[in-house]
Amino acid sequence: MCVVKADRPLLDQIAVVTGASRGIGRAIAVDFAKAGADIVVSARTTDAAPADLPGTIDETARLVEAEGRRALAVACDVSKEDQVAALAEKTLAAFGRCDLLVNNAGISSPAPFHETPLKRWDLVMNVNLRGPVMCMQAFLPAMMERKSGAIINVSSMLAEAVYPGMVSYSVSKIALEKLTEYTGMELKDYGIAVNALRIELMIASEGWLYRNPGADLSQWEQPEAASEASLWMAAQPRDWTGNVVTIGDVREKLAGR
Repeated sequence: MCVVKADRPLLDQIAVVTGASRGIGRAIAVDFAKAGADIVVSARTTDAAPADLPGTIDETARLVEAEGRRALAVACDVSKEDQVAALAEKTLAAFGRCDLLVNNAGISSPAPFHETPLKRWDLVMNVNLRGPVMCMQAFLPAMMERKSGAIINVSSMLAEAVYPGMVSYSVSKIALEKLTEYTGMELKDYGIAVNALRIELMIASEGWLYRNPGADLSQWEQPEAASEASLWMAAQPRDWTGNVVTIGDVREKLAGR
């Protein structure tokens, strides 16, 4: 449940959400739509080209439309520069602007460092770090021209925590947080907020279930925990920028409002 959706704080804003075919990205897209935004739903998986995991951008787009908002499904691999450029071009052609960019797409390749092929290391960095860099650079010119916008980079507790086999993922996330802090400072005068959501809770997603069949996730949080926090972040004044916050941080703020 999204506790601030009744306020419709994102009414008539245009939001681009990457990695939105399932899990956290889908929850963000739907909750942003409930809050009044039109959504550009982006990921690699489509109805015409499904993956082993459930969920497609077309399915998410239909959920957005069921909330009475416009949706545009754009297939995009954020590690491919031409596809990211096309995502921005299609967004601006359809809606004329991007008010909110959520860099949620991410992957992991669990293995000890000494057993990680360079090709796999590069893939994690290309999706988790270079992907947000390219998305930001693709959408920033229009945001800077309008002197308005907000960017949310989805990070993880592994930006700080050390967990066996997750070195490439951890390195990509701590770098993403530093990118957030720098760009938050540099873009403040343009009216553009850049913040990161560090997900510190265990969230039951399709990807985790796929990799761990039969696991008991009954005590885990649902993806809506992340979308609730993302919505609160998206609704903040644009001078609130350069922050790295957790879901717990946001829940404390919501409880104290």
